[in-house]
Amino acid sequence: MRKGDIIAKLKEQNLTGRGGAGFPTWLKWQAVREAKAEKKYIVCNAGEGEPKVFKDGFLLENYPEEIIEGIKIALKTIDNSSAFIYLRKDYYQRFKKNLEKLAKGFAITLFKKTGGYLAGEETVLLQAIEGKRLEPRLKPPFPTQVGLWGYPTLINNTETFYFVSQIAKDKYKKTRFFCVDGDVKNKGVFELPEDFSIERILKESNNLPDFDFFLQVGGGASGEILLPEELNQPVKGIGSILVFNQEKTDPFSLMEKWADFFLQENCDRCVPCREGVFRIKEMLKEKKIDKELLSDIFFVLEKTSLCPLGKGVSVPFKTLVDKLLK
Repeated sequence: MRKGDIIAKLKEQNLTGRGGAGFPTWLKWQAVREAKAEKKYIVCNAGEGEPKVFKDGFLLENYPEEIIEGIKIALKTIDNSSAFIYLRKDYYQRFKKNLEKLAKGFAITLFKKTGGYLAGEETVLLQAIEGKRLEPRLKPPFPTQVGLWGYPTLINNTETFYFVSQIAKDKYKKTRFFCVDGDVKNKGVFELPEDFSIERILKESNNLPDFDFFLQVGGGASGEILLPEELNQPVKGIGSILVFNQEKTDPFSLMEKWADFFLQENCDRCVPCREGVFRIKEMLKEKKIDKELLSDIFFVLEKTSLCPLGKGVSVPFKTLVDKLLK
């Protein structure tokens, strides 16, 4: 396979990143390949930190050869490059031996994730590998221009590298992996067509509830809340669906869990995120929602937070309050 061929195939198949942002994969690859630098880096991000999401672990256990093959294709496509596989701590323990065996002979290094949820964000990930403080970098410049140690860096999710290997072998069938958890009888990871609606995914995986329920889609902390009448749409973000039994779920307790998670996982660098989540937590303690004040807090978080953690905090709270606490 010539260097340009895989990028053309990625463009033709319209593969988008599976880490949440949905950015066209071929554009990232082309930007790093064409960058002028004496060395370049490739990072496979398996730092999965979103609660109730376990796709990376499923893929590393069941398809390690394909993931490594996707990384090898990147190494062959991008001159003067070497690679890191950035692994969540428990994944590092479970899969280190097998991944090292598969990567033997190639410039691929395994790196155990330091820190929590935020350390999975791409610029914090770079800080971690460089041994620096775990806080986000300002963008631009983007990692494709200035990444690891100042060199152009390609960062893709584990699932993205899996599908790169499938596209290279002409086996890609426009599918993706969906993670289903919560109040369901058949928890797991399911490979289904990427354009399936949420309702169809739940039916195909034998997980459509027969009780009053609501969903959190796109992550167990940052995902949005959807009601049963909103299921005729595809899954966005990282492809996760979390089902809640409405009768058994206290909305305030659920929101407190989110607030505790965001308070624990933020880096404390920017005031909007740190103080905004604290104010939300204080409001939840009183079990009194001031919608006007919440709206102001959400606006500040979305517009002024430094990284995606702060910008995404408002999504679960806003959608739950609007739909379940009318």
